[in-house]
Order: sequence, then C-alpha cells, then structure tokens
Amino acid sequence: MLLYTILICFLAGMGAGLGTGFAGMSAAAVISPMLATFLDMDPYLAVGIALASDVLASAVSAYTYGKNKNLDIKNGFVMMAAVLCFTVLGSFVANNVGKTTMGSFSVFMTMLLGIKFIVKPVMTTKEARAGKSKRRQITESVICGTLIGFICGFVGAGGGMMMLMILTSVLGYELKTAVGTSVFIMTFTALTGSVSHFALGGMPDITVLILCVLFTLLWARLAALWANKATPKMLNRITGVILTVLGSVILIVNYVK
Repeated sequence: MLLYTILICFLAGMGAGLGTGFAGMSAAAVISPMLATFLDMDPYLAVGIALASDVLASAVSAYTYGKNKNLDIKNGFVMMAAVLCFTVLGSFVANNVGKTTMGSFSVFMTMLLGIKFIVKPVMTTKEARAGKSKRRQITESVICGTLIGFICGFVGAGGGMMMLMILTSVLGYELKTAVGTSVFIMTFTALTGSVSHFALGGMPDITVLILCVLFTLLWARLAALWANKATPKMLNRITGVILTVLGSVILIVNYVK
C-alpha cells in the first residue's frame, strides 16, 4: 500500500512539477484529481495538498526564472494583488452556480493552449514589451489580474493557464518571462489557498503531503532549469507537448471513476 501511495504521489508530482516549471501551470490541476481518484482522498483535502505542493515548486521555479532575468516582479505584484482580490469575489458569485461543467474548463483550456503553442509559437521579444509605457503596463496588469482572479474564483481552477494565456496573448510577454511571472504570482496565491484549505478542512495525510511536495519541487526545479536554457522555439514545442499531454491525462483521470 505504501509503495502504491509513493508511486501515485511520484506520478502526480512529476506531472505537476513539469507543468509548473515549463508552463507555470498550477499543481492543483494535476495532483488533486489523481489523489482523489487513485488514493480515494477527500477532494477538498486533495486540493489543499496540491496547493501546498505548488508553493515551493512555484517559488523555486520563480527563483530560477528570475536568476535568468525572465521575471517581471513589478507588474507581477500588481497583477497578483488584483488576482487575489477578485478570486474572492468570483468565489462569492459562484456560490449558487453549479460547477460540474465549469470544472472541466481548465482541462480543455490546458489542451487547447498546448496545441496553440505547438501550432503557433509565441515568438515575442522582451524589447516589444519594453516599448509600452510603465503606466500602460500597470493598467493592463490590473485589468488582466481582475479578469483572471474572477474567472479562477468562479471556475475554481485554471489560474496558471489563465495567466499564461493572457500574459502571452494579451500583454505581449515572451514565453519565458510569461512563465516566470506566472509562477511568481502562483507562489503567493497557492500559499493563501493552502493555508485556508488546511485551516477549514484540517490537516491531510502527512505522508502524502510530504511526498507530493518533494516530488513536485524536484521536477519543477529540473523543468525550470531546462526551460531557461532552451531556445524560444524549442520551449514553445516542449510547453505545448506537456500541456497537451497533461490535459489529456487529467481528462482521462477525471472520468476513471
């Protein structure tokens, strides 16, 4: 039984870590459905473990991207504030709305975004982003952070994917800086989410928690190191393949039961 638990946590951590390090994807999208399905864990506690795993994985990824000058801290803080505020509002609005259908939104978005990176790579340069005025950059960060936060609060998932899509497609970030900024923001949002989950739902299985945190951290670190050394075109392809595969796997896992 212990070996089975370790195997599930390893696979969940590997998928979550690769998704985080390469694409700024939230670990909750991978870990929570796997723990709930294969370890029969309470979904609420599974999300708490996933968010806790996301904290260190996102932090070490953000550090790696920042060390390679692929992180926009100033606008990241602005967007993070908007995301946190409007996630609460989105959750409040979603209280009386059925989420069964909405919950699959992030899975399909993960797959579509992956295909998009393969078919149409993001080849924007840092210079193009720098051409915008500081005021415009901050305004765009607030507006997009508001949109991301509300959708994530309403849907309940997909924060990392929403940020990556908007940072690259709307705000004009090149892919490495988009991922670096996304994991930077996710560090704080995951910390807030995990603390609130454990405070309300109690502590989960400590063994599973530690295993998921360690495995996710390991793979996120490796993925971030690889990603920062890759060429933009290669990174687009790798990110696209990982997102497409993870989206497909999560979709299958969700329908195992």
